[in-house]
Amino acid sequence: MAWLLRDGEVLASVEVALSLAARSRGLLGKRRFEGALLLRHTRSVHTIGMRFAIDVAFLTHDLRVIGTTTVPPYRVALPRRGGRAVLEAEAGAFERWKLVPGDALEIKG
Repeated sequence: MAWLLRDGEVLASVEVALSLAARSRGLLGKRRFEGALLLRHTRSVHTIGMRFAIDVAFLTHDLRVIGTTTVPPYRVALPRRGGRAVLEAEAGAFERWKLVPGDALEIKG
């Protein structure tokens, strides 16, 4: 299992979508999601067909947060300039984690 960290602090478990199919599927079909999902080589996401709202963080190639938003079901999150990856979590997670633009994230494990 991999972990999402900020300044050495574990924020959550994280799944990394490695294939195009995994990135395309994202969190579709899930009723809930504990932890986070990292989608590298992704600049935008949608929640069409999703059952719950998600928090979305737009990240640089080195996993620095450049923007966050909450996306309700059946919406599209537009890309952010400089975005090279997206982090998804169940809505409310970023507030609990106090995730803000400028945070440098890392994946361990």
